Order: sequence, then C-alpha cells, then structure tokens
Amino acid sequence: MAAVLLLTGCTATSDSTPPSTSAAATAPAATTGPCVSDVATVIAAPASTAAALPAPLAASLDAAAQSSFKEAAAPGAIVGVRTPEGLWTSSYGFADPTTNAAMSTDMHLRIGSVTKTFTGTLILQLAEEGKLSLNDTIDKYYPGIPNGNTITLRMLANMTSGIASYYTQAFLDVYFAHPETIFTPDQLVAYGVSASPIFSPGEKFNYSNTNTVLLGKVIEKVTGQPVADVLQQRILAPLGLAGTSWPGDSPAIPAPHPQGYTLQGSSTPEDPTNATNWSPSFGWTAGAMISTVQDLLVYGRALGTGQGLLSPATQAERLQSFPEPAGYGFGFACVGGWVGHTGELPGFNATLYYDTTSDTSVVVLVNSDIASGSCTESPTLIDNPADLPCSSPATRIFVGLSTALGHPFVPNPGR
Repeated sequence: MAAVLLLTGCTATSDSTPPSTSAAATAPAATTGPCVSDVATVIAAPASTAAALPAPLAASLDAAAQSSFKEAAAPGAIVGVRTPEGLWTSSYGFADPTTNAAMSTDMHLRIGSVTKTFTGTLILQLAEEGKLSLNDTIDKYYPGIPNGNTITLRMLANMTSGIASYYTQAFLDVYFAHPETIFTPDQLVAYGVSASPIFSPGEKFNYSNTNTVLLGKVIEKVTGQPVADVLQQRILAPLGLAGTSWPGDSPAIPAPHPQGYTLQGSSTPEDPTNATNWSPSFGWTAGAMISTVQDLLVYGRALGTGQGLLSPATQAERLQSFPEPAGYGFGFACVGGWVGHTGELPGFNATLYYDTTSDTSVVVLVNSDIASGSCTESPTLIDNPADLPCSSPATRIFVGLSTALGHPFVPNPGR
C-alpha cells in the first residue's frame, strides 16, 4: 500500500490528503520573534485593488511558476497572487493529460485541509456571538471522547488535544479497498477515538483530523443546522465566494474541473491512479471543500486580516495564537509571517497563504498529490528529480512564487 498524505496541512509539506500513515505533521521550525510581528497593521490593512498586477512583477512570477512547475510532479497547476498593487493568475500544463486538455484558471479543485481554516473561522464567529466558549470542553457537545472533560475547543483547533487522527489501519483498509466509501462524521470520530488518547490534553502538538471533525460537530450542534448551510450563510455568501462549495457525500466536482492523480492506495510510480471521483466524505470539516483560485485569493486576504469574517479583537487573538515564534494556531499555521494552510486529498494539492508583512495572498492548486524530490516516505514518480528536497507539488510552486515576491517561504523538510 502506498503511503498517503491525507488531510494534513499544518506546514508547507503537510497537506490534507486521504488516509495516510504519513499524515502526522510536526510544528514548523522555529525562527526568532513572534510569527506575526505587527498584528495591528495586518488587521487594519486598507482594501486592496483587483486591478492587474504590474507587468514586470507578473513576468517575474510567471517565470518562477514555470520553473517550479517543471520540478513538481503534477500534470497541471493554477496559481494566483494578490498584492496591494494588483492581481495575477495563470495556469500551466494539463487538466487531463490523457486528452491534452489544458488547465485553466476558472477550474474547480478540491482544497483538502484548507477547509480547516473555514471550520476554525466558524468556531471563532460563534464564540464572538457568545454561542460557545473556546474554553468549553468537548464533552459538552460530543460524548465518549477520552479526556473529553478536559479537552477544550481551543485544544481541538490548535491540535493539542491528544486525540488521534482517524487514519488508523482499519480506516485505511476500508478506504483504499473501496475509495467510493461514504463515511459519516461519527464513523470518523470513532476511528480516532479507537486510538486515543496519544498524550494528555495540552501536553504537545499532534496534527489530527479528528480534532477538526469534532469542531464541525460542535458547529452543527450549536447552530442546529448542517455545516454546509452555516458555511454558506457565514462565509461563502458574505465574501461572494460563488465558486467555493461543500460536496457533502457526492464525489462530483463542479465544472470545469481537472482530473486528479495520486500514488495512494494500490497505485504504482509507473501508473498513477485517477482519483478525481474518489469520495471526499472522509475529509468532512477537516478537508472536503472545493474552490477556485479567484475565490481563494479573496478568502486568503480575509483569513489573514479578519476583514469580513471576524472582529479586530478576535482576529488579533487568532494572529497571536501560534506557539511563538512559529507553529499551528487556531485552525491555521504560521511560518515566517506567512499564515494559512496547505491541503491535500487524493489527486489534489493546494496551498493558501497570506503574507502578513506585505498584504499579499498566494494560492496554488494542482491536480496531483504526488511528491517529488528526495522523499523517504512519500511515493514519487519514476522520473523523480531526487536531487531536490522532498515537496508536495503545490508547496514547491508556492516556494518559487514566494521567492519571486521577495519573502521566501521556508517549509519544513518533506518526507
């Protein structure tokens, strides 16, 4: 069985793929000082323009994207950058390599664990309204969780609960044998509970998708609505994210969309599997969502500044929720001033990061979750450039773009 990168995403190399034994992630490497150095300025950033990015910068970004795309193991890629100077998007390669159909910037892709940022935002909105407290323990909302009377919602959001991820061997056996399987949130939680606790609440960090699924259950209990409706009412509609959707139990992706390829499950380096129509239900509020580059550029800025989503006070708390000088905070990560998330589901890989030092959003969406470089755990293609550091494809391209922007993103070593 090939290793899976599943719904991870706390660093540049931890994504949100399906059930993989390599999904456990470590906190980003420490630097110096707080990860977000000027919270007040970030929150108060004036509205940015949607005009076209100046031609010289667009050309530099295009060259960086093309270069890094050649080193990534993906048929196609969509990239986008939004700065105070303007907006730029582009696409590369194939949406469907079997027909040579080109990738285009209007396509919808699965975004994996970028979903966690939406879930975390909803929890913070409900806390603002007094409908829950971040210090509430999970047993108030969901019974049967080991240490549930001491695990707080805050611990679930920052991955310090001690609840294991549901990517147990029992889960993987079912998923890879039948990737069309529809899992309920309760089934996912049960898999995680079966391997829990892995440490005492608050003792340390461990990236676990069970945490974010439990937060989704809290959202539904508090609001009395399906999480899809809550997302639509509180984030998608207010921000005008018409291309972003919640798939529910359906494997369908809105048109237009590319075909996505993976080495997870029984795939081999010689013959990647088309995972486009694999069930996304195992991701739920930890990784099931679908979006476009245009929507994510809008959302990424809102996520970083809080504008249109949270009050200044709540956003300030969120931007200071990282274990300094870097780490995983309330539903997203911070590395060197970049805040956001990576995402991965079989066949798809995404990065969404906002640079708090320059009011810049960067999005990369690719139709592959296959790593490249000197990977020791993640499977790679036969023509793998082993002289490069191991990286998922979206992260590799994002690093190239960040370098062209003058603020290089430095991911943790990949596997």
